[in-house]
Amino acid sequence: MNNNGMSDFLKIAIKSGRVKDVKEAFMEYPVEEEWHKGKIENISHLEEESEEYLLYKIGDIVFVNEYEYEDGTAGKNHLFVIIEQNNIAVPIESFGMLISSNLKKLRYSSNKFIKKDDMNGLDKDSIVKTDIIYKISNAQILFKIGEVGLDKVEEYKNAFYNSIK
Repeated sequence: MNNNGMSDFLKIAIKSGRVKDVKEAFMEYPVEEEWHKGKIENISHLEEESEEYLLYKIGDIVFVNEYEYEDGTAGKNHLFVIIEQNNIAVPIESFGMLISSNLKKLRYSSNKFIKKDDMNGLDKDSIVKTDIIYKISNAQILFKIGEVGLDKVEEYKNAFYNSIK
């Protein structure tokens, strides 16, 4: 990290024009086409929320809320893997890559396969969309379902670098 708290990776990502608001992910990958259908109750292994999950870290797979209705109920939700954070800004921002269960999208070289397992908490084999990074506020993260190792995070970052060349 440099003096302003932004990593070189984030600087390159922003300069490439491929850091987008999380709302754009919901337009391109409709939750209705995902195994969870955007509904919290479809996450089968969800445990009671714990204080430790209120702090998210790089590698966490999180369920992100696009918006909140006036009555306070959640709108559409999607899964993301956190690949970078900007801890100097207030509030803390995370930057993630969208996870989709639409395996047909594997035909794009920037989409990386992720096999469901106990560590990542996915219910279905999925893809990580590595060509776009989405800015996610902590307020939009509903909970963590699992995680990937830092080696996978580096693989996704390298795929991002390759997509902007």
